[in-house]
Amino acid sequence: MGSIHHQLTMFWLIIFYMLVLHTHNKGGLLVEGIGCNWGTRAMHPLPPDVTVRLLKDNGFGKVKLFEAEPWVMQALGRSGLEVMLGIPNEFLAPLAASVQAAENWVMQNVSNYISKHGVDIRYVAVGNEPFLKTYKGMFQMTTFPAMQNIQAALIKAGLGRQVKVTVPLNADVYESSTGLPSNGDFRADIHDLMMSIVRFLQESGYPLTINIYPFLSLNADPNFPKEYAFFTPGTSSPIVDGAFTYTNVFDANYDTLIAALEKNGFGSVEVIVGEIGWPTDGDKDATVENARRFNQGLLDRVSQNKGTPRRSTPPDIYIFGLIDEDAKSIQPGNFERHWGMFYYDGTVK
Repeated sequence: MGSIHHQLTMFWLIIFYMLVLHTHNKGGLLVEGIGCNWGTRAMHPLPPDVTVRLLKDNGFGKVKLFEAEPWVMQALGRSGLEVMLGIPNEFLAPLAASVQAAENWVMQNVSNYISKHGVDIRYVAVGNEPFLKTYKGMFQMTTFPAMQNIQAALIKAGLGRQVKVTVPLNADVYESSTGLPSNGDFRADIHDLMMSIVRFLQESGYPLTINIYPFLSLNADPNFPKEYAFFTPGTSSPIVDGAFTYTNVFDANYDTLIAALEKNGFGSVEVIVGEIGWPTDGDKDATVENARRFNQGLLDRVSQNKGTPRRSTPPDIYIFGLIDEDAKSIQPGNFERHWGMFYYDGTVK
């Protein structure tokens, strides 16, 4: 009896999603340059086909995954969604140590899903913020060799042109000695390593992926000007940096990276924003209203094809995230389980 009741409940929930989403985005038009992160750390994840429909009906043409889970990958087959497929940090050491291990990983998780299931894999993201200061250098010796071995494996599989290699990094890999974007450079402890990685990306025609979280800037500093975290004009005074003026922290943060690339001779490297978003609960600033304001400002920029003061070409952006994840660690804060644009059950926030 309970099982039948659950199935009926799920049926009506799915019908509800479809009605809401059709109303929300009539025609299901995809938005160029916008993707979404699909995290799966949930106690009762939605059926994967429903999640794919959520993505498509809300205008997302791209999706970023943190690992290759069969139930997710199969649902993405012939969906029309472009996929950035992640490799967890714990795989970096074996992939760095063995080209054969990289070939096996590519065969199982890339070639297999492209050829047998029609998954449109465009990128392999090697690691997830592996140079975070809190990791204390744990992945610094293995990330770049793993990237090289994955590239070699993709080329051997005949996918060298179709699938690009990238590495999603936290914004703490670069900094500015004066606080101004124009003085941006890579962290001293990983500067040489970043030069090797960025040179590899530039020579291969691959993008660098960076995660930028204005909410975390606000959350970490009690003196941070709140209005500066949003894209809409507020009461904060703009920051003037030579010929450039900054009215929000995203532009300033992103341009610190661009300045770091330019300073070291890699100004042409493409940049993707791999994660950006705003939580809706778990902190005084984590509210639905603030998330709506932030995300709307972000989407307005994309629809206007707006770049930053230092780089006029806008990056592809992957919003974090699609659905709340109630099995995530709350060590960074209670807000960690509330980044989704949808609640745990898929209902619209």
